[in-house]
Amino acid sequence: MKLLFVWILNALALLAVAYFVPDIHVADFLTALIAALVIGLVNMLIKPILVILTLPITILTLGIFILVINGLLFYGVGHWLQGFDVKTLTAGIIGALLYSVLSWLLAALLIDDK
Repeated sequence: MKLLFVWILNALALLAVAYFVPDIHVADFLTALIAALVIGLVNMLIKPILVILTLPITILTLGIFILVINGLLFYGVGHWLQGFDVKTLTAGIIGALLYSVLSWLLAALLIDDK
């Protein structure tokens, strides 16, 4: 039940990101649910591989390159998924950062870990 609630919170965070960032568009709540699921799967399956492959540049930039990886994955999901549109890589980086902060904030405020 908690997983379902977190999924809905992530979809709401994605809708909020689409509201705040002008180059990101989400068609409706169902699309936000699907996009939140796909973003979660991409972050779970593809992101660790990219982090390992780009480890030297990540170390040289003191971890800042992880923001680029997150933005690139967010941008990629936006181009792959119909109804979820991310127009530029900059919007992807800003959207990924804002999405992370909003989903963390919503989970921290609304989920009781006790």
